[in-house]
This record gives sequence, C-alpha cells and structure tokens, in this order.
Amino acid sequence: MATVNYSIPDDVKELFNTAFAGANRSAVISGLMQQAAEHELRLKRRRESVDALLAEHDSAPQVSVASIHAAQEEVRH
Repeated sequence: MATVNYSIPDDVKELFNTAFAGANRSAVISGLMQQAAEHELRLKRRRESVDALLAEHDSAPQVSVASIHAAQEEVRH
C-alpha cells in the first residue's frame, strides 16, 4: 500500500473530517481518488472520440440539402 501526502485548505480538511467522522478516512480518500481518476479517464476518452469524429467530419464529402431531400423522397416512394 502506498502513502501520499497532499496539502489541502484547512476548511476542506474540517469539512471532510466532519462529513466522514468515524469512517475509515484512508478508505474514503482511496475511493474518492479512484472515482476521480476513472471520471477523468472517461472525459479523456470522450474528448478523444469527439476529436476523432470531428476529424472524420472534416474529411467527409459535402452533400447538398437538395441531394438529401432527393434521397428522402426516393426512399419514401
């Protein structure tokens, strides 16, 4: 098991201690860090996915509105 040291504002420490009084604070912090890391990794994957979609969009052939309407009409009939 690793040990980490972080400086936090006194008011955050007091709030944390009040909220998690009687709890295993190391376990709480570990769980919160894991949630934060997983959340950040999900955001990173989403950003990468959006960037990939936008890059694909930029290289996609342009289609006119008239062509889209014509295709819709063709499918309807």
